[in-house]
Amino acid sequence: MTQIIVGENEGIESALRRFKREVSKAGIFPDIRKHRHFETPLQKRKRKAIAKHKQRRSFHN
Repeated sequence: MTQIIVGENEGIESALRRFKREVSKAGIFPDIRKHRHFETPLQKRKRKAIAKHKQRRSFHN
């Protein structure tokens, strides 16, 4: 869980900017996108097979 502590004289804009930076460092957005919709086991296998195929293609080039 990402959290920041806002300083006494710190503006909300800078605190929000700092929070967004921490969230992107933690890699939360890709995880949210991944869990946005339910994925059936068949869809999961298909997605992993496509990723594996893409990785192999990029490895050989």
